[in-house]
Amino acid sequence: MYRLSEILRATILVGAAVSACAVAAAEGKDPFDSGQWSGMEEEFLRGQKVAFDDRVKVTGPRFAEDAMNVPVSLDATALGEVRRVMVLVDRNPIRKVLEFFPLRTRPTLAFRFKLQQSSPVRVAALGADGVWHVGSTWVDASGGGCTAPGATRASGTWHQTLGQSQARFFGQGDATRLRLRVMHPMDTGLVAGIPAFYLEELALRDEAGTEYLRLQTFEPVSENPVFSFDLPEKPVGKLVLSGRDNNGNRVAAGVAP
Repeated sequence: MYRLSEILRATILVGAAVSACAVAAAEGKDPFDSGQWSGMEEEFLRGQKVAFDDRVKVTGPRFAEDAMNVPVSLDATALGEVRRVMVLVDRNPIRKVLEFFPLRTRPTLAFRFKLQQSSPVRVAALGADGVWHVGSTWVDASGGGCTAPGATRASGTWHQTLGQSQARFFGQGDATRLRLRVMHPMDTGLVAGIPAFYLEELALRDEAGTEYLRLQTFEPVSENPVFSFDLPEKPVGKLVLSGRDNNGNRVAAGVAP
């Protein structure tokens, strides 16, 4: 049997460890001890308060079998109100993947991106408290996802479907999941002879013009991207998807529930 003094000592040690973790999170200590993180924090989060937070859930594969199509999902609903979400990859040549503004949707998102090499994948969610709450996961990869041409670019068929979009609603408990697909080669500019060519912005509005969500997307998002969102309830009327790429090409489509 354990003596009371030993139990008390163990309790104190556990409490100290929990306190140390809380202090580390409050101080913005990186759980992966990445050499890139301090520069990323300065560049993208611009000196605002940062806390590594397990409530920001980031899910990805342990190993990316296809480095050009790495699935990742995020869920920051445990934070309550979330104003802005940023996805960053430490070891990609282009580190910012996208920004997500969940205006009338839940702060959840699933999509695919290109991964150049094994790296931490970060999701920074700006809460109502003005703090960037950062969740992270590690994804191993054989590499090369950002420096190889996509399938439609290699086959030369990308121009036949450019800007076409598809949408589908799914039941998801009390919520409704919306899956959007926009056809675009999403070229990184890192393949010889192929300049950067990618979607820059997508927005979803109702017929009255009220925004449901806004996305700012960058080169590392996968070719012909698919995005999945969770809406608190199924919309009554038609939604309107609009967007543009970095060459000024427009995306415009109706999304019927």
